[in-house]
Amino acid sequence: MSKLPQEYQFLDLSDYGRFLAHRIASGLKNTLFTPIHVTTLFIIAGLMAIFCMLNNYYGAAAFFLVLKSVLDAADGELSRLKNTPSYTGRYYDSIADIILNFFFLLTFWHITEGSIIYMLLAFFGIQMQGTVYNYYYVILRNHVNGDTTSRIIEDSAPKALKGENQRTVNILYKIYDVLYIVFDKIMYQMDKKAVDSAPFPKWFMTLLSTFGLGFQLLFMAVMLLLRLEEFVIPVFIGYSSLILVFVGLRRTVLN
Repeated sequence: MSKLPQEYQFLDLSDYGRFLAHRIASGLKNTLFTPIHVTTLFIIAGLMAIFCMLNNYYGAAAFFLVLKSVLDAADGELSRLKNTPSYTGRYYDSIADIILNFFFLLTFWHITEGSIIYMLLAFFGIQMQGTVYNYYYVILRNHVNGDTTSRIIEDSAPKALKGENQRTVNILYKIYDVLYIVFDKIMYQMDKKAVDSAPFPKWFMTLLSTFGLGFQLLFMAVMLLLRLEEFVIPVFIGYSSLILVFVGLRRTVLN
């Protein structure tokens, strides 16, 4: 199920696992499995990818990175199929993503014996990439009556939805805020007027989707399969320079 109405759907290059994610979610729809369970499974897949990288099983590591991406899509898909939107699941998912991203890059640093400074720059870069993509995507969804579980500005704990505990939402929001506040504030200051723009064109969102987490994980997997792991960190640093290009496009061409 798409997060956007049909007329606004675009080719999302980071969402290549959607078909398989939908099949997984459909199989779990009438079971006791919840989106939280699926999120926990993608955490396990991510940890397995790290284990395989550390032990030089690069083919298996690539598989688990892609599996993590598919399961990352499946938890939201299951939530929509069961009609159980959840801030608990939304924050749990995001917290897991940023922590796993840090350890993925830390593992690449370890196996390539590179610079820890470059690793930290790459981490900051991929998180800013994801923030740029999510910022514009959430704005688009809110403008066209799409999925609204994610908010444009995450400045306070939201009111718990039906079936979830407010205290749990508050705790997870605080953790989310600590982990993401720097990236969110930088993005907002870079393009605070984006919320007043017309819906972004499909070509812009498709290009921007290369900043999505799914695309980042696919890139990591391909580089492992090609035994080019030493290029992962430098490429992420270099590709992050396009953030200024996309923000500039939005501000000058799509305002």
